[in-house]
Amino acid sequence: MRDFIPVSQPSVTALETTYVLDALQSGWISSLGQYITTFEEQFAEYCGTKYALTTSSGTTALHLALESYGIKAGDEVIVPDLTFIATANAVAYTGAKPVLVDIEEDTLCIDPVAIEKAITPNTKAIIAVHLYGHPANMPEINRIATQHGLIVIEDAAEAHGASIHGRRTGALGHCGVFSFYGNKVITCGEGGMLTTDDEDLYCRARYLRDHAMSSTKRYWHDEIGFNYRMTNLQAALGLAQLHRIDDFLSQKQAIFEQYHYYLADIPNVKLNFTASWASNVFWLVCLEIEGLTEQERDQWMVELKQRGIDTRPYFCPLSAMPMYHDASVDTPIAHKVAQRGINLPSYFDLSDSDIAYVSNTVRTGLGYAAKPDIQLDAIALPCRCNSQHSPCTH
Repeated sequence: MRDFIPVSQPSVTALETTYVLDALQSGWISSLGQYITTFEEQFAEYCGTKYALTTSSGTTALHLALESYGIKAGDEVIVPDLTFIATANAVAYTGAKPVLVDIEEDTLCIDPVAIEKAITPNTKAIIAVHLYGHPANMPEINRIATQHGLIVIEDAAEAHGASIHGRRTGALGHCGVFSFYGNKVITCGEGGMLTTDDEDLYCRARYLRDHAMSSTKRYWHDEIGFNYRMTNLQAALGLAQLHRIDDFLSQKQAIFEQYHYYLADIPNVKLNFTASWASNVFWLVCLEIEGLTEQERDQWMVELKQRGIDTRPYFCPLSAMPMYHDASVDTPIAHKVAQRGINLPSYFDLSDSDIAYVSNTVRTGLGYAAKPDIQLDAIALPCRCNSQHSPCTH
């Protein structure tokens, strides 16, 4: 029995250790310190925005954005039905209603057509989730939002570095929010970031993040704020990770291409799709088997675990949750892909032999012969941009 292969684990090197120890030895270990300032400045530069604001998590970054835009009870915010629960919860924290709409079957991101159908006089914002590393169709979403006077918030928790026509996530809407949880593209252990070009939003969010404390009178608070600050120690870890992000994204690309080599020829199997207008960062490798029921999918995951392979199911549709259940919500695509989708191991330091083992275990489990193990540079790999099997010419 080989060692257990997890879906995800962080990559921590001497660089992270050096930065964190430096922050620790500086004495600035709480929510003030140079690493916070530097991390914010360099993350904004990376995304291509004027401002970036550290927060304690991706969820608090999203809540802070909604509060800063004045979203409140009686308002509606359009949210994709397939996403992590935090997207809807952050809306609920404000008292507003998350309005759940369907996704595109190929990108797994929110469907602009469904957005337009869901707009009412109470709609104030759209949260576009870049799911599993693929950006939502922001040009079309922004067109709809402009036409109806709506705020667009990018939930880029899973898509650091993804882009559309060369512009990175976090700079594609009115603001973006990121997560730095331990399984994300870059991590602080816990933590988040809000990015924007909107100076008013940035100042408002920064004010609310620190208990809404007055800038002119210490310990004076004009309204209810939040403690959503990041520590300098977390920022030190995050900055080191940011300095390695290009390598991380190259590794994610390479891992996906190897899975594509092993699995893309199997009928009724779907891997991550990338639209022609997008750059996908393949946060997690997605595998869907058409015709699989949820019970069959779950049993198959148990069998893979018995063979030392960790997997995780797709997110459950939000409309299936008791607190967000609404009989009028019609999201067939979200429900269809949620029952058949799993995520395969795809952490940065995954070895070629581990990918071969995972892939060939999947192949044989589906009744197909194993493929010979390959090194990434030993073959002409298929194009990453679609499901065609010709060599990539990009």
